[in-house]
Amino acid sequence: MNLLEFLSDNKKITLLDGAMGTQLAEAGLEMGGQSNITHPDAVLAVHRQYVDCGVDLLITNTLTMNRINIESHNVGVDVREVNLAGARLAKAAARGGQYVLGDMGSTGKMLKPYGDLSEDDAYAAFKEQATILAEGGVDGLIVETMFDLREALCALRAAKEVVDLSVITSITFNTLKNGGRTIMGNSARDCAQALTEAGACAVGANCGSLDPFQMAEIVSKMREATSLPVLAQPNAGKPRLVQNTTVFDMSPSDFAAGIYECMQAGARLLGGCCGTSPNHIRAMVTLIRK
Repeated sequence: MNLLEFLSDNKKITLLDGAMGTQLAEAGLEMGGQSNITHPDAVLAVHRQYVDCGVDLLITNTLTMNRINIESHNVGVDVREVNLAGARLAKAAARGGQYVLGDMGSTGKMLKPYGDLSEDDAYAAFKEQATILAEGGVDGLIVETMFDLREALCALRAAKEVVDLSVITSITFNTLKNGGRTIMGNSARDCAQALTEAGACAVGANCGSLDPFQMAEIVSKMREATSLPVLAQPNAGKPRLVQNTTVFDMSPSDFAAGIYECMQAGARLLGGCCGTSPNHIRAMVTLIRK
């Protein structure tokens, strides 16, 4: 069964893993995909902890590993090597019946006219990353943590042009006001509609400035605007700055309760983003599987 067939059951609840970056940071390592090369055993260990929780989908540690983000942040890794390594590690951890999603995130730059990045350059970077991840054997792609609908559509279209894989697309929301909005002003309804029309296999929300209970309201608005499966991957609570460090301190039980609200609001794909740990995902799996 391929990933699209797996997701096509409208009654099925699909469970995803949790954060990779904050787990690596707790171990004193770099949060980005460079750890796929410098500390592959640590990345593999985090993947395996999520596998042991009983999730259905694992996400590669490649969120910001497109050429533009790598070069503009002087990460010092080869785009091909780091993405292939990310795919390999997630696939090595996955067990029978589990699928691997190649993770694609923002370029880290704003598109013109708000920034200096052309859509053509972003499109080329996303095409390159999608091609490499597909070569690495991922079962599908997830475009996530996108705060600009235009960039999300750019990544989605680029991926669909070069690979014959399902592409989940997820947006980051900053507020519940005015129908739920990204920092660029895109509404939850508009995001769901545009991504559906562009060919995503599922749409949803992750990360951002909302806690899991608030994300349930975003889910409800997206659910009204699309017939596709809706994804919810909230952080472990709202981010707080403590002594110049971003902290996510929602307990696993409270996180699971918030995820349950997202499910009640219509989300069929459920997982965690920043600050979530295997304990959070285990609590989610235990509650949802009941």
